[in-house]
Amino acid sequence: MNKHQETIALVAPYAVWMASMMLLPATGWAYAVRSAATLACLALGWVLWRRAGGKIVMPGAMDILVGAAAGLAVWAIWVLPEDFSWYQRLFVAGCGGTAKATASPSPYEPAVCGWPLTLARLAGSAFVISAAEELFFRKWLYEWLGGRESRSAFFWMLALFAVEHNRWLVAIVAGAVYGILAIRRSLGTAIIAHAVTNLVLGIQVIATGNWDFW
Repeated sequence: MNKHQETIALVAPYAVWMASMMLLPATGWAYAVRSAATLACLALGWVLWRRAGGKIVMPGAMDILVGAAAGLAVWAIWVLPEDFSWYQRLFVAGCGGTAKATASPSPYEPAVCGWPLTLARLAGSAFVISAAEELFFRKWLYEWLGGRESRSAFFWMLALFAVEHNRWLVAIVAGAVYGILAIRRSLGTAIIAHAVTNLVLGIQVIATGNWDFW
């Protein structure tokens, strides 16, 4: 696989996700369309990678266990500070300091969009954007910035990952955990961790009605 093909496979899913997020409204059906389009790019990238002879290493049992444990740890770090107004004021972009200032109703509530679209939102968050972000940030961007040969690549990757999230401080922590997993174990381990974080967070959102996380 040449560098051009590799770039398309790694960048296109994330680019489609971000473009559709900016172009489509914040509704349940729009999120489902965004997830489907990104999933199609991931599948196409997989096919192109395989046809071009790209090496794909499937995660083993230990990678799955480590990734799941790391994902749960990141979820805990993500949600634990939420009740503190000082955290909301200082470390959550766009928040006026009121803990859990949730817009009501949320466009992703079952009462608003229906259970099929709420569950599609959960699936897209857990299994689609997690893979797209890891391919982009922990693979393409990290290596484009210099990878292991650059002392600053890891920190620039963290900074750009944080900019994408309004909870920027915990996003830095999450990006560091996923990045270390990708470097020390495998990209698949990082994807598993990210997916577990988003899945558990999504289940919590639906169970508690704290739609501010979504």
